[in-house]
Amino acid sequence: MLKKLLSPQPIWQENGLATIRILIGAFVVYHGMKVLMPDKMAEYVKWDTFKSNNIMPYIGKGAEFTAGAMLLPGLFTRVACLTIIGTFTYICFFVGTGKFWMDDQYPFLFALFGLLFFFTGPVKFSLDNMLFQKR
Repeated sequence: MLKKLLSPQPIWQENGLATIRILIGAFVVYHGMKVLMPDKMAEYVKWDTFKSNNIMPYIGKGAEFTAGAMLLPGLFTRVACLTIIGTFTYICFFVGTGKFWMDDQYPFLFALFGLLFFFTGPVKFSLDNMLFQKR
């Protein structure tokens, strides 16, 4: 067991990445669900960042919801990841202060997870594999 733990070889790589993809997708859907909550959206629209363009919170939360709903089952994974990367990078650097090492770590980490799945693809248990696998 110790030899396997100290080995540079992957452990449960496909299953582990699929599990993380599903969890990240669920978290992003959860954040995006606020687009369906008028009271919460009314709060976002009042933020100084959105005073000149009050449609942006709706676009952002809608993008989060849609991208998370695609990432969760692994459907059009790379498109979902580009949406996640763009949305959460915008949140980190334009809505937040851009201090991704401290204040804005949370959205930055979602952007990094987007990059991870952009490069790895959906791995196991995905609709992409079912739809686009060579037969």
